[in-house]
Amino acid sequence: MKEIRNEHFSGERALYQANGLQISGTSFGYGEAPLKRSSYIKLSDSTFSSKFPLWHSEMIKLKNCMMTEDGRAAIWYAKEVGADDIIVEAPKCFRRCDRVTLRNVSFPNGDEVLWKCNNVRIDRVKVNGDYFAMDCDGMEINGLEVEGGYAFDGVHNVTVRNSVINSRDAFWNSENVVIYNSTIKGKCFGWNSRNISLINCTIESREGMCYIENLMMKNCKLPNTIFAFEYSTVNADIIGKIDSIRNPLSGIIKADSIGVIILEQDKVNPMRTKIICEDQLISQHI
Repeated sequence: MKEIRNEHFSGERALYQANGLQISGTSFGYGEAPLKRSSYIKLSDSTFSSKFPLWHSEMIKLKNCMMTEDGRAAIWYAKEVGADDIIVEAPKCFRRCDRVTLRNVSFPNGDEVLWKCNNVRIDRVKVNGDYFAMDCDGMEINGLEVEGGYAFDGVHNVTVRNSVINSRDAFWNSENVVIYNSTIKGKCFGWNSRNISLINCTIESREGMCYIENLMMKNCKLPNTIFAFEYSTVNADIIGKIDSIRNPLSGIIKADSIGVIILEQDKVNPMRTKIICEDQLISQHI
């Protein structure tokens, strides 16, 4: 494998279609697509300030690298990308990629990161930005921290563990999602989704868990959550109090206490939902 050390490249397509390079201590300055259509590239301790540096590339490994704010849309249409200990300051990184592994990666300006990607592995990643991971399929996630709106819209086949997701709306239009030991905060969680499971989670949501087909919650907490479960089919085992629930379609809801239950007979059949609550209800409307 040819080595490039402590170099500087600029302009258009500086290393276009490169194959079998080990690059270290190198900067990619003003220009575009320096490693477009490259393959079998190992990058370490290098900086990208050029746009579109790794489009249509394969078998790429990055270690201790930085994509600066000028390096927009850094990695698109790529396959087999591994990134360890990198910082991506520019938005729109990773789009339509396949087989992506991210470990200890930071996206401080992470708008529109990881769109329409398949087979993604995430471990200890921090994201600050809107629309994270839209339309991805096949994700294994551990130790993720997200701060920004509309995360995980339209995802399929996702497992999340030990994560904190603070997003105005999260996991809308999604299918086959399992979340363990995580905290989710936002206005509306999970709308228009199918097959959502939450185990040992805390969800704080104004109108969360609505319009979901086959929602399962086990050993979860719902602090400051109102109007939950509207038009959802649900099997929920909740620790503590639910402030209010509204018009679930069917299933079982168990909680230590429930502030308000709203079951409107012109909208749902109250007999299709079993509600188990040890404390007396504050009020109930049928």
